[in-house]
Amino acid sequence: MQNLAYPRRDPAPMLQAVTHEWGGQGDLWVFAYASLIWRPEFEFAEERFATLHGYHRALKMWSRINRGTPECPGLVFGLLAGGSCKGMVFRIPQVQVAAALPALWEREMPNGVYDPKWLRCRTAQGDVKALAFTLSKRSPSHTGVLSEDTYRQIFSASCGRFGTTRDYAQLTYDKLRTLGIEDQALGKLLQLVSR
Repeated sequence: MQNLAYPRRDPAPMLQAVTHEWGGQGDLWVFAYASLIWRPEFEFAEERFATLHGYHRALKMWSRINRGTPECPGLVFGLLAGGSCKGMVFRIPQVQVAAALPALWEREMPNGVYDPKWLRCRTAQGDVKALAFTLSKRSPSHTGVLSEDTYRQIFSASCGRFGTTRDYAQLTYDKLRTLGIEDQALGKLLQLVSR
């Protein structure tokens, strides 16, 4: 697999922008669709099942830190435009945001790859505006279409600071299923790489 050049974006101004947009006037909601569901790593006061319309979960983002290296990139999920995505929203109390948001940023945005957005999420208790980490198809970290052999190679070899792409994908799939969320595309991919 080729070593893909990556133009780094500074995540610090992006954090400042998100903090400014939040405004500090209330609690902060975060939309979780992959590892944040099974390993949020921040204190929250409430969690709800949520559906986000206009975006879908896709294992289509190169990872050169968390689940791979620059020499052997792995994959992580991103929210790509189109469709819908079932996940969770977590409510971080206002007084905890100052500590929780920078830690979340360090984990999700070490190299500024995602496009953080405030998106309306539907829950049984009403809609909430939540911070979500989206991925542009124009991003150099978007994989585009990958061959079956490429997926197999990534799943067999890629490992980063938080472990392997294989474990990450399997843990996400398993947690989604325990929540009653069926991700058919992910299920098919896991079957493919297990053959």
